[in-house]
Amino acid sequence: MATTTDTKNYKFNHSMLRVKDPKASVKFYEFLGMSLIKHLQFPEAKFDLYFLAYDSPNALSSGNSTFDREGVIELTHNYGTENDDNYTVNNGNKEPHRGFGHVCISVDNIQAACNRIEQAGYKFQKKLTDGRMKHIAFALDPDGYWVEIVSLKIGTKGADDPNEPSDPSATDPKSYRMNHTMIRVKDAQKSLEFYQDKMGMTLFRTVEQEAAGFNLYFLGYPGEKGVPENGFTADYEGLLELTWNYGTEKDENFKYHDGNSQPQGFGHICVSVDNIDAACQRFETLNVNWKKRLTDGRMKNVAFVLDPDGYWVEIVQNERFAGKANF
Repeated sequence: MATTTDTKNYKFNHSMLRVKDPKASVKFYEFLGMSLIKHLQFPEAKFDLYFLAYDSPNALSSGNSTFDREGVIELTHNYGTENDDNYTVNNGNKEPHRGFGHVCISVDNIQAACNRIEQAGYKFQKKLTDGRMKHIAFALDPDGYWVEIVSLKIGTKGADDPNEPSDPSATDPKSYRMNHTMIRVKDAQKSLEFYQDKMGMTLFRTVEQEAAGFNLYFLGYPGEKGVPENGFTADYEGLLELTWNYGTEKDENFKYHDGNSQPQGFGHICVSVDNIDAACQRFETLNVNWKKRLTDGRMKNVAFVLDPDGYWVEIVQNERFAGKANF
């Protein structure tokens, strides 16, 4: 394993969500075409981790080890919540606990995909026909987390063709991508600086919605796929979407919920690196704020840095560079 670190090797590996009932949640994400690629059990600490990703032969990270991927969803289950009638998660979209917004999948046929989800009995926060934006939908997972649905053909001819077949059989979930994770940020410039200069991400696309008073910033690691041409990002996996509502940076008392304070829900995003020791030394020289250094606590193979809003960013070893599994 190399003794230095290069951000060109970094990957936006996963996004962690706490769930009440892992059976129901795993079933939902498998219904969206994902595969359970790793299940870690920690009975002494009374929690399990479920890692799901697109893993068909056509998937971008097909066959890779768990931490040598992008677009992974990690579900965390704390034992007993499934039997607690009073337990609910914070989905990040309800006041006063807004922060995390959603995960997003991109699909081959958005009309058929949405009909398939609806016919399976899952609920929607927003259907394609709701509101002014007819090209996106938001499904609800079993815990009420929002799952945005966009077209893999968005921005191309025929992307939103209402004549596309809507029969559920006209969509192939194995062709989907886990495209991005959205978090709201207070100060766009501070967050962009953190994710670009400290985490080594590249700004792929900016969407300015001046009339609505917000901007969207899509960041990622170019990797072998490179920076998208013409801002077309729907066919990528593992992007980070920052949502900035104008004026929040001017309010000293304004703060987003990080998901780890009560009430809990979203936990963290995770970046896998080529050499975790060298990467953490680099972060030290950049004066990041730490939640957990490698040397803290019992788990000596993971670290957590804090972004400007206090969201946790886990740092793990990419197993391809280490030549061995992390767990």
